[in-house]
Amino acid sequence: MRRDLLVAAAILLDKQGRVLLVANDWSRRGRVRYTLPGGMVEAGETIPAAIAREVQEETGLRIRGIQHLAYVIQVEDARKSERTIAMAFRADYEGLLNPKDPDGHIVEARFFTAEEVAVKLDEHRPLLEPLMDYLQGERGRFYAYSSWGSEGIRV
Repeated sequence: MRRDLLVAAAILLDKQGRVLLVANDWSRRGRVRYTLPGGMVEAGETIPAAIAREVQEETGLRIRGIQHLAYVIQVEDARKSERTIAMAFRADYEGLLNPKDPDGHIVEARFFTAEEVAVKLDEHRPLLEPLMDYLQGERGRFYAYSSWGSEGIRV
């Protein structure tokens, strides 16, 4: 049976225009993947509430407001029989970085330049391409990928 996942993430920029990424160690084996702060939208939870909760847990920052939808991605993972729909929103924040992830998966949260983001996300096209397009001025696009390592289509 296929599982459908709904994910919400925040694009947070500091005063120098650097992007906040978090380092996730989901397996707790030292295999880290960088992502935007965010995560699963829980049953009965709105997307803005999920963003606020996930950002607070993963970074210690508080969301002051959401500016706009940046992009949406769809990833079909036949290997796991999963479909992920992920939405990224540009948001404003306040506070200081102080991750307190209750799940214990976040091992780092810090701001990166666009060049550093390209290196950190290089192996994960569905995470890299939409974010880099957004940082170059694209907004409101939809991206579809047949796997986490495949080329996608942009609408």
